[in-house]
Amino acid sequence: MSDHHSFSRRQFLKSAAPLILPAAVLGRAGAVSPNSKIRLACIGVGGQGTANLKAFLADERVQVVAICDVDGKHRERAMNLAKLTPADCYKDYRKVLARQDVDAVMNATPDHWHANVAIEAAKAGKDLFSEKPLGASIAEGRAICRAVAENKRVLQCGTWRRSGLKVRMACELVRNGYIGELKEIQVGVPGTFAIRGGYTGLEGPQEVPPHLDYAMWLGSAPERPYTEARCHFNFRWIDEYAPGYITDWGAHFVDVAQWGAGMDDTTPTEVEAMEVKRRAQGLYDAPEEYRIEYGYANGLKLSMFSTKDAATYGTKFIGSEGWVFTEAETLKASSIDILRIKMKEGDTRLYVSKHHHRNFIDAVISRERTAAPAEIAQRAATICHLGAISAKLQKGLKFDPKAEAFTGNDEANALLMRPMRDAWKI
Repeated sequence: MSDHHSFSRRQFLKSAAPLILPAAVLGRAGAVSPNSKIRLACIGVGGQGTANLKAFLADERVQVVAICDVDGKHRERAMNLAKLTPADCYKDYRKVLARQDVDAVMNATPDHWHANVAIEAAKAGKDLFSEKPLGASIAEGRAICRAVAENKRVLQCGTWRRSGLKVRMACELVRNGYIGELKEIQVGVPGTFAIRGGYTGLEGPQEVPPHLDYAMWLGSAPERPYTEARCHFNFRWIDEYAPGYITDWGAHFVDVAQWGAGMDDTTPTEVEAMEVKRRAQGLYDAPEEYRIEYGYANGLKLSMFSTKDAATYGTKFIGSEGWVFTEAETLKASSIDILRIKMKEGDTRLYVSKHHHRNFIDAVISRERTAAPAEIAQRAATICHLGAISAKLQKGLKFDPKAEAFTGNDEANALLMRPMRDAWKI
């Protein structure tokens, strides 16, 4: 394009000053002008959704233009934070995705809603910040990956430890052989459920409160009588929606394990869940105690175990010459000498992100990859789902990472996709 035509285009865009245009229209480098903010819609603004909303509101390049939640109390709180009006607040996400003035979507719905929202957002041309696990089943995660790729969307999964300095340092130590040959990875997650609201899981049916669209909350999940103990944060302890900490904290720590081991493009080929315990009765029937052993094709072992010892929550890499442990801002090693190591020229250096939410906006503007893109998030989530399926069937299983299917086990393969009601099938 000639300089004359470029100048004319800029002049035209200036004449459209009242509009808020996406960054892709006005260019992707340098400071962001008021007319080139990324226009974001936030779908699911409960606890984690509110945390994400606040992080995006703090980014000067972002304008939050819409809020969506099935709970009116959540919507009102988020509306006030974002300084919006009721006209920009919805309980049906499809109305948000139909808006032409939305560039990107923050998806912090319960796990059983991740795939529906993410796939439809990608098809609607929206970029995605989507909470972990990527999908509520292996097949749902793969469907999200396809939608993102086919529609050329940017996706950042909420596995934010990839934007942590100490985590990256630990993974670089492992990747460059500073603990010797990597032999085993241990992932410790909480055991006993952190149930909020004082519920026991034995609560009976209740009348649906007027501020909640319970039918929409259920969505694709089986129809069940309403009880407050079922919804919002505590859904994660109910096996129909999520397998407890296996995919909750497990998705974070297994993602770190994959990064440090250099296994982002694959998964283990063997899994066996042992010592599995569930509550004898009540709503909260996800696995609460377990030890899950995984094996990769190259002989590397990975184990995920439930524990009451908070000091072991995180990811521990064990090598032939030492170990390193990391979680969030924590980095420990078998010797102080390992922690004093400085990377050398020629060492493998990993992707640098200093802020997970800002990294997403960086990628929306640049169209480059995020710290935690769909394919990487799919592999980490798959590992967690493998463990949950083994725990459900109470048997060891073989898995083909390329086909994303179990070998010689139809019963396990039937669990690759979570059952979904007809109106919401993907």
